[in-house]
Amino acid sequence: MNILILGGTGRVGSQIVSYALHDGHQVTVLVRTPEKIQTNQENLTIIEGNVLNKDDIIRAMHGIDVIISALNTDGGNTLSESMPLIIEAMEKEGIKRIITIGTAGILQSRISPKLLRYQSSESKQKSVRAAEEHNKVYDMLQQSNLEWTIVCPTYLPDGERLGNYRIERHFLPEGGSKVSVPDTAEFAFSQIQSNDYIKTRVGIAY
Repeated sequence: MNILILGGTGRVGSQIVSYALHDGHQVTVLVRTPEKIQTNQENLTIIEGNVLNKDDIIRAMHGIDVIISALNTDGGNTLSESMPLIIEAMEKEGIKRIITIGTAGILQSRISPKLLRYQSSESKQKSVRAAEEHNKVYDMLQQSNLEWTIVCPTYLPDGERLGNYRIERHFLPEGGSKVSVPDTAEFAFSQIQSNDYIKTRVGIAY
């Protein structure tokens, strides 16, 4: 497949890049600082650019089959400002499938099912800023015609790849408190071959 990975220099994104290259896919990454990409393989295309620049996104999407976004909030509005540009470019290029990395805060609360976790007492996070950004992205994807999946990990230590984790639609698996970066990346990457979680948030934890 031709895969575009956004956020490919981040913790989860760089792992997804590794998995995709290892499986022999054609991988394109759109990055602000190409020097951060440590690998040099013939099936990797590095495009220097910014997800907040419409032209850069359109350029990166030519010939792409599926998009994986591991963009993080960066303490700013990058997520919510880039997603309308990503959706528009995908629709223009006729690309349907996008897998994004979200946060457990935007899953449904078990305590108050009408609320999301970050809006309820279930969330232990002091700041809701990141969750609010992810929530905006979730709303935009819901309103789009895309085949989206949002992978929603809880606390994300670097850790090892165990290959053994629990997943649940729309909720965080009961009692789940963490999941490693490599396992989160593995599950997100595996979704390029799966239609099980189209238009679904997926909670992931040990």
